[in-house]
Amino acid sequence: MTQARFAGKRVLVSGGTSGIGRATALAFTAEGARVVIAGRSAERAAEVVAESAGEISFIPADVTEPQAVSKMVQGAAERLGGLDIAFNNAGFQERRALLAEQPTATYDTVFDTNLRSVFLAMQAQLRIMEAEGGGIIVNNGSVSGVRNPNTGLALYCASKAALLSLTRSAAMEYAERGIRINAVSPGRVETPMMRAAGVGDMAAVGAGLPARRVGQPEEVAAAVLWLASDEADFVYGHNLCVDGGFLSA
Repeated sequence: MTQARFAGKRVLVSGGTSGIGRATALAFTAEGARVVIAGRSAERAAEVVAESAGEISFIPADVTEPQAVSKMVQGAAERLGGLDIAFNNAGFQERRALLAEQPTATYDTVFDTNLRSVFLAMQAQLRIMEAEGGGIIVNNGSVSGVRNPNTGLALYCASKAALLSLTRSAAMEYAERGIRINAVSPGRVETPMMRAAGVGDMAAVGAGLPARRVGQPEEVAAAVLWLASDEADFVYGHNLCVDGGFLSA
């Protein structure tokens, strides 16, 4: 690996102020990319910008607002002078409850964040990339979109399953147009969202995986960067699971 792998590449990372998005944005800048991160917390964004050794800036965006998604993509492209790579990472997991107990408003928030925002972001990204002759999109899925590991998260699981299907369909449609589209699906990774879900004992969670530990955001970031690199030039519509062996167990 060399630090020039993404030299000069123009990258957008949504949900880039914490967790996997933060780790991915920092990894891209460490390898020469110019990065725009988007999210709702200017305070956390400032911490990411300060930590980065490369060029990184912030665009405030609430991806549950359709107009904000379009403005996020267009704003990033204007700031960077185009768009080579997009990592659609923003996500939301509902409070655990049986399906019949989930409010309609929760359904809206989960699907607006995990699916509709990616659909809208990809529409804008694809238009820009096609006009520029190509690009790369990586969507952040989840092993929960492949196999539901727990009860109480039916909406999250369904939204991620739909996202993976959307990724495959878009990859098929745009391969001939010079745009590579793939997904990365984390398993049990120690992030603020996972901790907010009430997981207290990470060691106990990790003990149930073949890897015998939970993952770290930086490990998912490495998978994203590989999918976005020339090394993955023959990879289309793939779902790269970074799960410590969860789906194999």
